[in-house]
Order: sequence, then structure tokens, then C-alpha cells
Amino acid sequence: MNRIFGRGKPKAPPPNLSDCIGNVDARSESIEKKISRLDAELLKYKDQMKKMRDGPSKNMVKQKAMRVLKQKRMYEGQREQLAQQSFNMEQANYTIQTLKDTKTTVEAMKIGAKEMKKAYKDVKLDQIDDLQDQLEDMMEEANEVQEALSRSYGTPEIDEDDLEAELDALGDELLLDDDSSYLDEASAAPSIPEGMPSDSKTNKVRHTRHWVLLDFFDLF
Repeated sequence: MNRIFGRGKPKAPPPNLSDCIGNVDARSESIEKKISRLDAELLKYKDQMKKMRDGPSKNMVKQKAMRVLKQKRMYEGQREQLAQQSFNMEQANYTIQTLKDTKTTVEAMKIGAKEMKKAYKDVKLDQIDDLQDQLEDMMEEANEVQEALSRSYGTPEIDEDDLEAELDALGDELLLDDDSSYLDEASAAPSIPEGMPSDSKTNKVRHTRHWVLLDFFDLF
């Protein structure tokens, strides 16, 4: 059939907004260049009219300038229309891309939810509880082992009442040690004389000793 009727032309892919935006921007740039050339031509006519006197020649140049100005206004209108079209298509393209991203996000969330369900199936709550109980039992056994290792040997048995009595007595001894009343008595005692005794005092003592000796011999 292809040899008889020939092959059909391949269908062109449908246009997308990105291509349309590119075409519109290209047209807008082309119009912008035309407007720039018209501006330059208007400036030339304006300079000529400044140098010319009023008359038919100046009016002819003025008519040319008016024609160029009308073309410029027409191109400016087209530029505004293309700019608005480009803006509208960009907004539509942004909305479409946002919807695509949202769809991708939702699909990823669905896949994540399925994976989470599979993971939860592998996790058994009863097994976790049993494991926790085993760990708790092992910790208790470890504490019992530590207590057994720290047990003391050869310690005599002592009555707790005797320990309490000794503790109370120890408290009384500490209170006695804190008593400083003996220091007050020591401070109230007469002070020790300082220096050597004088001669008068020495003679008086000797005279007293002499009479005491005489009285002692009279007794015999």
C-alpha cells in the first residue's frame, strides 16, 4: 500500500506553550527593532525641520515624520499585544507545571505509603514486647550478679541497738569536746608576776623566815 499510495507525511507534534512563548517573544523582539529604526528616522526629520524655514519643503518633511510616527504607534500597539499574550501563556504554563509537580508529589506519597505499610507488616508488636521483657530480665539478673559480687565476708554480727547507743554516746563526747568553759577559768586565774622582786620585799621575807625559825627552836 505504501508503494501504491505512498507514505503519508508524519504528523507534527502538537505545539506546546513553551514553543508558543518563544515564537511570541521573537516577534516582539523583531517589532522592537523596527520601532528603534523608526525612532532614528524621526530624530533625523526633527533635526531637518529645526534647520528649515516655514514653507512647502518643511511641510513635506513634516508629512514624512507624521507617517513614520503613525507606523511607530502601530508597532507599539502590536508590541503591547504580544507582551500580553506572552504573559498569559507564561501564567498558563506555570499553572500546568505546578499541576504536574503536584501530581508527581501525590504519586510519590502514595508509593511512600505503600512502602510504609510493607515495613509495618515486617514489624511485630508482640516480638517487640517480648524483646523488651527479655532485656528487662537481663538487667535484673545483671543487678543480682553485681549485688552478689559486692557481698562482704567475715563481718561480725553487731546488734543495731548497741550501734545506736554508741552513736548517741559519740554525740555526747563531741559536745563535751566543744565545751570551752575551762578556758574561762584559766583566764580568771591570777597572773604570774613579771620581773625580779625588789629588795624591800626580799628583806621582809627573810625577816619573816627568821622569826619562824626561832619559834620552832623554842618548842624544844
